[in-house]
Amino acid sequence: MKQVLQNLKSGQIQVADVPCPKVRPGHLLIQSRASLISAGTERMLVEFGKAGWLDKARQQPDKVRQVLDKVKTDGLFPTLEAVRHKLDQPVPLGYCNVGTVLEVGVGVDGYEPGDRVLSNGAHAEIVCVPMHLCARIPESVPDESAAFGVVAAIGLQGVRLSQPTLGEAFVVSGLGLIGLLTVQLLRAHGCRVLGLDFNTQRLAQAAEVGAETFNLADGEPVSAATAFSRGRGVDGVLITAATKSDDPVRQAAHMCRKRGRIVLVGVAGLQLSRADFYEKELSFQVSCSYGPGRYDPAYEQQGHDYPLGFVRWTEQRNFEAVLDMMQSRQLDPQPLITHRFDLDDTTDAYALISSDQPSLGVMLRY
Repeated sequence: MKQVLQNLKSGQIQVADVPCPKVRPGHLLIQSRASLISAGTERMLVEFGKAGWLDKARQQPDKVRQVLDKVKTDGLFPTLEAVRHKLDQPVPLGYCNVGTVLEVGVGVDGYEPGDRVLSNGAHAEIVCVPMHLCARIPESVPDESAAFGVVAAIGLQGVRLSQPTLGEAFVVSGLGLIGLLTVQLLRAHGCRVLGLDFNTQRLAQAAEVGAETFNLADGEPVSAATAFSRGRGVDGVLITAATKSDDPVRQAAHMCRKRGRIVLVGVAGLQLSRADFYEKELSFQVSCSYGPGRYDPAYEQQGHDYPLGFVRWTEQRNFEAVLDMMQSRQLDPQPLITHRFDLDDTTDAYALISSDQPSLGVMLRY
């Protein structure tokens, strides 16, 4: 079968012929129908792969510390060999997959062959995915819409942490895929939304789904947020941008009312001013991917679900929630699709997202 792989040493993307996976206990074997390139995350992986050794080290200082610790215990040359070996290992790309179930592993309930499912499977013709990282797709939701379900769940988890209520005023800072989906989710909660970005096209897309907008190229957005909140300060800010700058967090603190909520969904600098947060008693939280269960081996790999009465919204239940919203048309990702590529042309798709050419939702077809 064919799968999209990246060489971490060189950054080279290839569509490789690899062995087909076999179904494992607690997993679903899925034949892919479509997948979405998550432009922000996957562009960062491509740029990391193309970077030299020094730039790689600068981008991942925590990994550098691990290497230095290994040098102390194992010596220099074994450590260098281990690093080279790690960088030579091809890395599967992609985590927004839609397909049809081929086989159901031992211990999996609620699925059967032929079911159409969303998963966080890679860009590959056939994927084997843990059952808690899958969700059945409603019949009326098209494949390409459903492929946005994983990134929409990332936005939804940020929304849940911000605890919006009907009529509140929120800012979404950064209008990429997740930001634009987050705008729709907040609108579905009955919130007024102000979207911030430098990109005029994305600002126009946010306006089309009911947001007011402010172009960051025009200067500081704090006064715009003050006017938007009728002089009271906004109730919350969701930062869905990807930047090294501290500006999004600093601006969020200045925009919020007393006891406002700030949730970091994307990536931003975290040089915080204590005074900004202290005087208003602001809350700040970092959102973790799709929701509770993420990176928990007992939940994801071993299939131990969290009790509904104690954890209402796990990552799988967030997948189901966004798919339900697509079915009801409260969430519509179709206008976000800008390009479509066949799997064999995947290298062209990655060249696109790494270029200056405008793109947003880039779909792979199987």
